[in-house]
Amino acid sequence: MPQNTVEKAPVTLLGLGAMGTALARAWLAAGHPLVVWNRTPARAAPLAAEGASVADSAAEAVAANTLVVVCLLDDTSVDEVLAGTDLAGRDLVNLSTSTPAEARARAEWARERGARYLDGGIMAVPPMIGVPEAGGHVFYSGSRELFERHRETLGVPAGTTYVGEDAGFASLYDMALLAAMYGMFAGAAHAFALIRKEDIDPVALAPLVSDWLVAMAPAVHQTADHLRSGDYTEGVVSNLAMQVAGTPTFLSTAEQQGVSPELLSPYFALMRRRLAEGSGDEGLTGVIDLLVRRPADVPTPARSRESMT
Repeated sequence: MPQNTVEKAPVTLLGLGAMGTALARAWLAAGHPLVVWNRTPARAAPLAAEGASVADSAAEAVAANTLVVVCLLDDTSVDEVLAGTDLAGRDLVNLSTSTPAEARARAEWARERGARYLDGGIMAVPPMIGVPEAGGHVFYSGSRELFERHRETLGVPAGTTYVGEDAGFASLYDMALLAAMYGMFAGAAHAFALIRKEDIDPVALAPLVSDWLVAMAPAVHQTADHLRSGDYTEGVVSNLAMQVAGTPTFLSTAEQQGVSPELLSPYFALMRRRLAEGSGDEGLTGVIDLLVRRPADVPTPARSRESMT
């Protein structure tokens, strides 16, 4: 262990799956005294050889340090593992995957037990942990004071981004970014399916797809500006009417190539619905309103209000 171990904040870590183990190794490498616990004790053995102290129970691990980090499968697992532990006076940082509602409920649950609470959403895969140049980071939400107190320690495995006092925000940011990622993967999957039966090397297509996605990525800033201003027409080059007119070609190409259109069809259907409302001069931002619309609780964008006066 490094000579400066005693100078670093001690950490308790519950959960030693792939991500938990990566977190543990990052803290150990940085010289933080570490107490670990896992439901399958064998997972802790390699970390014990690297300098971690292994607790016999979750309760013992929680009692060992003020800063307690939980990295488990889901919110139900957190409930099971922390049942019967004394959390009074502890700083509980929950990096388990959860929904925003679960995170908010967990924050209240922690407060009722005398603990301070931070929720986290990890934007990284295990190989990125402890590797600053990999670009991984963790969204944190909940107590700002708690985040500031442990910012340096929490920043050891990956970069930190504080997103607000609402404990559900870290999960919400996490899910929003991952949703965008899966949408990108869906589009790429359709692209590769189109060439699957042709004499086209997918390795040759890959950089073209990648470069095109990078070139189109700045469009998210225009979408954000539209949502903030309520004017969905500002700066639009290819309007909704033009884009809807082109969708039959995509569907016909898929049919001719023997490719299911199921990854594209739902989005195209939303585009047609928005156009049917008379929004042909917009870009694609209005599709978002179709996704979140509720009868009474979603305000009408300023642009639409003006068009009805």
